Amino acid sequence: MPETFGNLTAPLVGVAMKEMVRRAINEIRRQRFIFEAQAKLGYGGECNDLVTSADRQAQRIYLKMLRECFPDFGVIAEEDELRVECCGSRQLYFTLDPLDGTKAFGRRQSTGVGTMISLVEDGKVLAAYVGDVMTQEIYGYRPESDRVHRISEYEVGEAITVSQRPLIQGVLLSRDAPWKFQWEVDRFASDHFKDIDIEGGSIGISFARLWKQEVAALLMGAAWETPWDSSPVIGICRQLGFVFLEVKQGKFRQVELAPPLQVVRRESDLLVVHQQHLEELKEWMW
Repeated sequence: MPETFGNLTAPLVGVAMKEMVRRAINEIRRQRFIFEAQAKLGYGGECNDLVTSADRQAQRIYLKMLRECFPDFGVIAEEDELRVECCGSRQLYFTLDPLDGTKAFGRRQSTGVGTMISLVEDGKVLAAYVGDVMTQEIYGYRPESDRVHRISEYEVGEAITVSQRPLIQGVLLSRDAPWKFQWEVDRFASDHFKDIDIEGGSIGISFARLWKQEVAALLMGAAWETPWDSSPVIGICRQLGFVFLEVKQGKFRQVELAPPLQVVRRESDLLVVHQQHLEELKEWMW
């Protein structure tokens, strides 16, 4: 018998989540040049972060639909540190990042702005969707699905498949400049990739480049892990067979990341690659 989530079946949960992402994308695009912004405290306690009217309005859009469609589910959202406890028989909760890449949005960048939602139960990401605000594409999967889809602004979709090709034919995408790492990133990149690219902005959009194989691997420095940033990318990576490698003293070790329930500091660097490439990296493994 198909699993149900409140009054909705698994396919309808996917439809509702995609519609939330679509509405959030539309609102963020509407505010691209007319938003209001203010500084806010970052996770390290310094006033070095940003929140905009687009963040807040996109979160209101998500919350309105969640209250209407999933009134018993919990919610963990970025803005105002919102946390709503689950009141149903199952411990189901949504994570919301209404505007992923707020600083890029604040700079009026044409790339690197996203919006994300995931559904989590007992440490497992049951469904997740990442929306690219600029291209209006959505990446994600619904509950009980074994496929991840890339859906265009015209509702034309395709299942994402990971092709077999060596790392040396691809690009390493780094979220930080190589000189900010404490190990030989330049040598690692030159040994295993044809080039290196550096990109900030939305973490979800950086991962989307990995999922659709625009880049072959993603490197991230030590950072804050949050339920709204981490849960969607962990879920989609697992669905597609990507693995997380912890980097310590220039050596890699595969780790299993669980969706966090609160903001936590990750002190180690992470390399994300498809599991097919582990053999190519054996000389760098612990």
